Amino acid sequence: MLRRLGDGYRHLHQYRGIEAIAAFEKLSALEGNTAWAYVQIATAYFNMAQYQQAEQAFKKARKLEPSRILGMELYSTVLWFLKKEHELCYLAQELVALDRHAPQTWCVLGNCFSVQREFETAIKFFQRAIQVCPSFTYAYTLVGHEHVSNEDFEKATASFRNSLRADERHYNAWYGLAIIYLKQEKYQLAEYHLRRALAINPRNSVLYCYLGIVLLSAGACMEALQVLQDAIDLDPANPLAKLRKAMALSHLDRNTEALEELQQLQQLAPRESMVYMQMGKVLKKLGRLQEALACFNHAIDLDPKGGNAVKAQIDRLQIQDLEEDESFL
Repeated sequence: MLRRLGDGYRHLHQYRGIEAIAAFEKLSALEGNTAWAYVQIATAYFNMAQYQQAEQAFKKARKLEPSRILGMELYSTVLWFLKKEHELCYLAQELVALDRHAPQTWCVLGNCFSVQREFETAIKFFQRAIQVCPSFTYAYTLVGHEHVSNEDFEKATASFRNSLRADERHYNAWYGLAIIYLKQEKYQLAEYHLRRALAINPRNSVLYCYLGIVLLSAGACMEALQVLQDAIDLDPANPLAKLRKAMALSHLDRNTEALEELQQLQQLAPRESMVYMQMGKVLKKLGRLQEALACFNHAIDLDPKGGNAVKAQIDRLQIQDLEEDESFL
């Protein structure tokens, strides 16, 4: 029994999520139907950025062991990504009642305020987790991400580096540093840190996606295209990877392929204005101006606040129409 459990645990800590899940699912009903096993499965899904599956596994763990605290900081992050505020607040209340001195409790409270965009309060709770347990690596990373949200990159960098001092294999911290360098347009540094993160956790679609974004921003469109395809292969439902792949194809003047990618993405994210914005740009390149105009107008309907950028595209489209009309005079 210990060998079977250890096999799954070994795969998990080597970030081989698929193998870890397969190993835990081979356990007998007595061994596998435990909160510990479900938390390991949930963690494997979390490391692969498959948050809906992670949520289901965490729910099973909590049903079997409502008083469990270990691993709940990751569950709170899953709920944060899924924007499930009520479930996150309920989890925070339960953990406060169970143990106010656990670092996991303070991380859950921090995520609860973070999802409500109360960044300063969230940072205080994450720092409280560090005070309670200075070796709690994940809390440093959560502090870093809040500082990134506040665009305080100096403090964010310090937090991520503190996280790596506690655990140099903490891929989330390498990813956090890469996001800072991407925002600062330091693409070589961003690429280096993302590749370090991927060397640790090569099964995470989000890491490949952001590496593709960095390469695309640096002008390496062909390499970006391959990396973004790797992201899609790992998670076919990753909308950001599909959007950026379409942008890479458009940069390479492979507009018909870009349009096909965007039409598939339209099925996944029918309410996302950026999809229609990009589709309009591609249709414009293909000379299908009326369809492009319809896409731009739909983008404005979906996101009126971001209408200025879309209206600029429409104005350029109308200028092109006038130029074409004048050519027949």
